[in-house]
Amino acid sequence: MGKHVVGNHIRKLRFNRDEMTQQQLADRVGVTRQTIVALEKGNYSPSLELAFRIAHAFRLPLEEVFYYGEEQGGDKG
Repeated sequence: MGKHVVGNHIRKLRFNRDEMTQQQLADRVGVTRQTIVALEKGNYSPSLELAFRIAHAFRLPLEEVFYYGEEQGGDKG
């Protein structure tokens, strides 16, 4: 059984939303740009509250931004 991780599609969603910068997303959800960088790289799992704030920023349900699955090198795109 492999290691399970919380993954996300944040990078892809930012580019699909008029190429939103990491700083713009960070400002919208109230965190630092470094937090967004860590999330996109899979180095940080957000709190439930932050996950909902990010999903709300994209106007999407939580499960369209985040997923829970076996580690496979992450979503880079």
